[in-house]
Amino acid sequence: MGDDVPLGFLTGILALLIVLSAFFSGSETALMSLNRYRLRHKARMGNRGARLAESLLSRPDRLITLILFGNNLVNFSAATLASYVTLQMFGSGAWITAAGTFVFTLVVLIFAEVMPKTLAALHPERVAYPASFVYYPLQFVTYPLIRLIGVFSNGLLRLAGVNPEEAAKHSLTIEELRVVVHESAALLPRKRQRMLQAVLSLDGIMVDDVMVPHNEIIGIDIEQPWDEIQTLLNSVNFTRMPVYRDSIDNVVGMLDSRRLIRANSIAALDRPGLLSLVDEPYFVPEGTPLHRQLVQFQQHRQRAALVVDEYGDIQGMVTLEDILEEIVGEFESDHVAPQHLDVQPETNSDSFVINASANIRSLNRTMNWHLPTDGPRTLNGLILEELGTIPVRGTALLLGDYAVEILQTSENAVNSVRLKLPERPATTTAAA
Repeated sequence: MGDDVPLGFLTGILALLIVLSAFFSGSETALMSLNRYRLRHKARMGNRGARLAESLLSRPDRLITLILFGNNLVNFSAATLASYVTLQMFGSGAWITAAGTFVFTLVVLIFAEVMPKTLAALHPERVAYPASFVYYPLQFVTYPLIRLIGVFSNGLLRLAGVNPEEAAKHSLTIEELRVVVHESAALLPRKRQRMLQAVLSLDGIMVDDVMVPHNEIIGIDIEQPWDEIQTLLNSVNFTRMPVYRDSIDNVVGMLDSRRLIRANSIAALDRPGLLSLVDEPYFVPEGTPLHRQLVQFQQHRQRAALVVDEYGDIQGMVTLEDILEEIVGEFESDHVAPQHLDVQPETNSDSFVINASANIRSLNRTMNWHLPTDGPRTLNGLILEELGTIPVRGTALLLGDYAVEILQTSENAVNSVRLKLPERPATTTAAA
């Protein structure tokens, strides 16, 4: 380099190289920090910078090679120029060279690394989208060189067992998606957030967790006297009821009450006429996840099913409304199980008398409680599992954070209990 080059010009070139180094460092961090799902959404919405960034990130190996090539080129050039400027300003000498190297390292570290990378990490979109307008054409200009470097480096990666041709996949697992929904509380209404969380949890809930148990199914015994059947048809407002002979285990089919309306009058209906309105029963095996059953209801155009065990014995009944309530919460349903009505608040608003046959998931959903759901399905079953025996009246225990007192038992089950809600932590205020 000639001695006739002005020192101020060289210093300006050095500052420009540091700025370019900051650009390469910051844009690399910004592009790699982009939320890929937000990027994809903005690209579909027509954001030009997002579309270019998405295209660049489809081959991250080439993008990284381009950025690192540019960054190293300007850094090495800046280091060489800094040494020359130091020599011209202060002369030669080991101490002067060491001091110049130390000062230059601090300048590069602060202005070309820490500051731009911190800014890019905090605001990746504000840095990445404008940078994409630079990198997109630059990748075509430098393609032969970048391709040559890529072939060599990718070959070494393959020797290490890595396939660089596979772009990084950013598919979320169910657990990761749950975290995303949980952290979106500030962006989503609380009820909508709960619905999304409930949808993601359907695969862990089985039909036997929400079904009406065998002994609580309300149906029509076709062998009963006809006047009793008519009374039942006039008094029960369920949309779908099983029709059976003598017991629910001998089910004939499923009655859709809307067909009774089209049959003009229940009073004019007779036993053969009622049987002509009955559809074939629809059975599902116990242990079927709710998300799968929801799809099966849609495919088979059904709204109610009888749950059977491995021996074909009927264990309960599940409806489309039962599954929807797991998603949207409790609503006025045409298929309300008796246990939903067996929660009586006492004078103390934190204490309730409950029928122990109540379904735990229904209690949690209806009362917004958090009783354990990873074991038995009913409150009676949970108590028996916890104690290991049939308790006597007055026995007290804890179910999670809930204090439970046994009020009434029979020979083989708990009939009713008193449940006390957990105490809320007292709020304290600092003394002025």
